[in-house]
Amino acid sequence: MTPNIGTRERIVRLVAGLLLAALPFVSGWAFFESALWTWLSVIVGLVLVVTGILRFCPAWCMLGCATNGKACGR
Repeated sequence: MTPNIGTRERIVRLVAGLLLAALPFVSGWAFFESALWTWLSVIVGLVLVVTGILRFCPAWCMLGCATNGKACGR
């Protein structure tokens, strides 16, 4: 797993992931009264947080993208 996420993208992923994971529990929006949307938001948020922590995104690697200036090694 060669890191393929740059610093800026890592910060964005961590912040967005934390917001998505917490939003259903603190927002009070009627949108999140459905369990489907609550779980979907939490799962997407956790995936963003994990990829931000590991600095590796499998989807970016499959597409051959890298935001840290290095090519993805397989």
